[in-house]
Amino acid sequence: MSFPPGFVKKGQERGNLVTWRSKKQSVVARSSAEAEYRSMSHGLCEGLWLSILLQDLGLKEEAPISLYCDNKAAISIAHNPVQHDRTKHVEVDRHFIKDHLDKGSLVTPFVHSRDQLADVFTKSLGSDAFTDDIHKLGMIDIYHPT
Repeated sequence: MSFPPGFVKKGQERGNLVTWRSKKQSVVARSSAEAEYRSMSHGLCEGLWLSILLQDLGLKEEAPISLYCDNKAAISIAHNPVQHDRTKHVEVDRHFIKDHLDKGSLVTPFVHSRDQLADVFTKSLGSDAFTDDIHKLGMIDIYHPT
């Protein structure tokens, strides 16, 4: 099972949702990669906060944070230290994510769009994709006659 960018999963547990968040970004992104990259940075912050919380509770996890992303360009920017004109607007986020990738405390696996369950909340989908996603999420129509 794959998780969208807002999902943070520590280690290789049973894949339970730890946290999910949707928030309107405070700046206008010039590209979808920039928007995804900013959300990756916020997701990493929340993942690090959860790690600290778990440590305070006496649960030390050695596995890196898995921050899933469906944008290959954003993942490429995270792993590629070369400056590009298109990355100058996300400089602080780029260094923050790159530092954690270099330390090994973060991995950024790609998740295909068809496995992106959050799309049902953020995009207009075809009826088949919509039905599949709400079924995967366990959602039901409470107004549907039985």
